[in-house]
Amino acid sequence: MLCSIIIPCRNEEKFIAHCIASIIAQEFPKNELELLIVDGMSQDTTRDIVQKYAQQYPFIKLLENPQRITPCALNIGIKAACGDIIIRMDAHATYSPDYISRCVQHLQESKADNVGGAMITLPRENTFMGQLIVAVLTSRFGVGNSDFRTETKQPKETDTVFGGCYRKEIFTRIGFFNEKLPRSQDMEFNLRLKKQGGRIILFPDVVSYYYARSDLRSFCRTNFRNGVWVVMPLKYSEIIPVSLRHFIPLLFVLSILAFGFLTVIDYCFAWVLAGLLALYLAAALYFSFRIAVNRKDWRYLLTLPLMFLSLHVLYGLGSFWALLQCLLSVDFWKNAVIISHPQKV
Repeated sequence: MLCSIIIPCRNEEKFIAHCIASIIAQEFPKNELELLIVDGMSQDTTRDIVQKYAQQYPFIKLLENPQRITPCALNIGIKAACGDIIIRMDAHATYSPDYISRCVQHLQESKADNVGGAMITLPRENTFMGQLIVAVLTSRFGVGNSDFRTETKQPKETDTVFGGCYRKEIFTRIGFFNEKLPRSQDMEFNLRLKKQGGRIILFPDVVSYYYARSDLRSFCRTNFRNGVWVVMPLKYSEIIPVSLRHFIPLLFVLSILAFGFLTVIDYCFAWVLAGLLALYLAAALYFSFRIAVNRKDWRYLLTLPLMFLSLHVLYGLGSFWALLQCLLSVDFWKNAVIISHPQKV
């Protein structure tokens, strides 16, 4: 059974070679493998690196994505794929040697529509800041019940997985990735899949290694953008394309703003605001303490609360900004009607 791997990429000269090397090292038979790297018109040496591998390994092909965004790359790859099984992979990751074979095995044996595995987050630079960012992104207090990011020991049904392994026919039934969504297109697709009765299963023995940005500026910018693209899909999708947990930072920020405003009117609300912040600080200190003990480094106890706060506030502010944009959009209100009364549309 032919398996097609699709990797969207753009300006990935620092990572693409490591990613390809980990795929070449897969135990899966190469005569049953097709690697489609869909490049978004890179301006660095990404294309040269891929072409060198393609000259050496016939199963590797370079495709072009003039639109440059991820969902377009995925759809280009899916339409060009010859395999019966489609696996989405990320250029910022490397994969354990049995990754593909386990994905294919679990997809066939479980009868699921999408399977994936655990994503082990590593710092791109082995600095203390890089380790702090990894600690935040792998903590349930930081990212909620994002199972593929945090430790899970048993297979379980979930809303989404990192990457994903699908039967190709699923795209005929469900449709392709939403090209209006530069981000969050995987969550939106998987929720469409589940809405039509599909099953998504996470298997912890399917392991990948993702390299997270290791500088504070990128961490903050990414958190804000992630918050934006939790809400912005409501403007472009006819379903609610994210889970409730993604809106918690927005509710946190709105609560701070609301009680802060009410404090100006009545000082009694200052106690409510103080209680909310105290509760958050207590939770942040608790999880920071656990991480500090596990890592045997008390610097985490002093610094992680601020990292958690920056993650949640910037994420929430991004969602708030996107919500304001959506409220001014005609498309948002049209989709709101469809979501609320699908039978009337």
